[in-house]
Amino acid sequence: MITSLLVANRGEIARRIFRTCRTLGIATVAVYADPDADARHVQEADTAVRLPGAAPADTYLRADLLIRAALDAGADAVHPGYGFLSENAEFARAVQDAGLTWVGPPPAAIAAMGSKTAAKRLMAAAGVPVLSVGPRPDEADLPLLVKAAAGGGGRGMRVVRTLAELPEALAAARAEAAAAFGDDEVFCEPYLPTGRHLEVQLLADAHGTVWAVGDRDCSLQRRHQKVIEEAPAPGLDPDLRTRLHGAATAAARAIGYRGAGTAEFLLAPDGRLAFLEMNTRLQVEHPVTEAVTGLDLVALQLAVAEGEKLPATPPSARGCAIEARLYAEDPARDWQPTAGTVHLLEVPGVDVEFDTLPAPAGLRLDAGVGEGAGGEGGADRVTVHYDAMLAKVIAWAPTRRAAARRLADALARTRLHGPATNRDLLVRALRHPAFLDGAVHTAFFTEHADQLLGQDGKSAPLAALAAALADAAVHPGAIPSGWRNLPSQPQHKRYRTADGAELDVRYRLTRDGLLAEDHPDVQLLGSAPESVDLAVGPLRRRYRIARHGDQVFVDGPTEHHTLTVLDRFPDPAAQLAPGTLLAPMPGTVVRIAAEPGRPVTAGQPLLWLEAMKMEHQVTAPADGLLAELPVAVGQQVETGAVLAVVTSS
Repeated sequence: MITSLLVANRGEIARRIFRTCRTLGIATVAVYADPDADARHVQEADTAVRLPGAAPADTYLRADLLIRAALDAGADAVHPGYGFLSENAEFARAVQDAGLTWVGPPPAAIAAMGSKTAAKRLMAAAGVPVLSVGPRPDEADLPLLVKAAAGGGGRGMRVVRTLAELPEALAAARAEAAAAFGDDEVFCEPYLPTGRHLEVQLLADAHGTVWAVGDRDCSLQRRHQKVIEEAPAPGLDPDLRTRLHGAATAAARAIGYRGAGTAEFLLAPDGRLAFLEMNTRLQVEHPVTEAVTGLDLVALQLAVAEGEKLPATPPSARGCAIEARLYAEDPARDWQPTAGTVHLLEVPGVDVEFDTLPAPAGLRLDAGVGEGAGGEGGADRVTVHYDAMLAKVIAWAPTRRAAARRLADALARTRLHGPATNRDLLVRALRHPAFLDGAVHTAFFTEHADQLLGQDGKSAPLAALAAALADAAVHPGAIPSGWRNLPSQPQHKRYRTADGAELDVRYRLTRDGLLAEDHPDVQLLGSAPESVDLAVGPLRRRYRIARHGDQVFVDGPTEHHTLTVLDRFPDPAAQLAPGTLLAPMPGTVVRIAAEPGRPVTAGQPLLWLEAMKMEHQVTAPADGLLAELPVAVGQQVETGAVLAVVTSS
């Protein structure tokens, strides 16, 4: 019987597992790298063990340190979570060799699925349909997807549309795979740009029972990483669902699987179903399956690890559940990840974190950062060392459309103060007619980019006015000048919006009320440092204001703005030369593809930055001369650092 569990992971998934442990009476042990010293999962564990260092390779990927931490803390079992070493067969064996219970599948099963190329051969032998390309692809095979044989999460993947692109794509994928997984093996398979990504939740015990616990659709992706997932998968006819579940259970039986896992498939537009891979761990999107079945998959993982027998069949699904992943990233800037401090995460309608069964409001929040003004441990930091996911918001309802509406409304009303996120994109996607009609596929974001990635600039000027009036309430000494009988100069404040637009706010507070130069129809109903009430024609609008440093977060009824306070008199010397390329985020320079003093063309790759488990290409903004390249491979840079200067030739 497990009495004390170490979770060899961090953030949201560690907190999720600890929640189940608390309900079962199992003591918890956390591990943490130095950037996570004050993280939520560390605060919530019964015992925490430091892993000295910051980089994953020195901490969460060190099997020896993790096993030593478990033994030192008196744990008798290890749960790997997802990511890091969760699909590492050698780690699983080492855990068992240390006399600890491994909460996961047998190491041999992990090894069988650890290489996607070997897994496809094994699945084909078991009669499971697979996608394949010959060893020497030709024009008939295009387009192709180059993939890393080990790992996942979108790393080591490249789309190839012409054979001329293939050598560079293979080299880039190998380099990224070697850095991420320690294995540079890559392979090619047909790329279906409008296919659907389907998966089956599996659970198997040591007594021969294999469950197909329903299915999920995870087609809404960016950079081959999932963003919105739902259960059950919409629009599957009974025959297809039967084939899908049958192929998944055949895959599990073929490798003697045990524990929780997921078989992933691609559904082509013509109805062909093909095996992609098997994740030998708990999936990020497991909450949607829990919501529709009422199961606690973590509790079942622990029960199977203790040798318990599953019932003959799983419970049937009820209703629909949709999950949205809140990422610290900017979709409008090619999904660039963002880093910084999370001051507030407040999702309305969520009463209990990690509530396995649908709550009365039908909402669930699984978060790695704190809920509410940074919480007891202070504000949370989003660093470049780990992936960019902040939280998952899950909505359950009797029907799919009702679940989508509930989730979109919750996200639209969420107060999230910190780095830029994909929240607005999620809301638009969940409300998009094509999504509501079930027309989902892996190119959804690309196909509807014009409607999903736009900036909402119409309400920004009113938000800036509200921010200025809230600031006036903080500094009341500025107000009396507007109450004189004689005309006076207007108050003046400048802000920059999240999409880079600059706003000038000019207003007077007179005996007749608010006089705003750009908003003659706006009346001030009330103002305080944290809220401003405005009447815009016949409409009354309340804005909630929070300021942290030079950033002001303005939350309207259903819109949200992050404004940066600008100096009224900017320093001309601070202006950068045209063609200067700045680091959009903290990161590490991993590759350089150009030399100073050489001509470059618009769009030519200059270098690659690695941050938050992804590589980001920096390209020349125009034709010209690469005048400066003041960085080197391996160098760490901060946001705003000069990466290159391209001058007109």
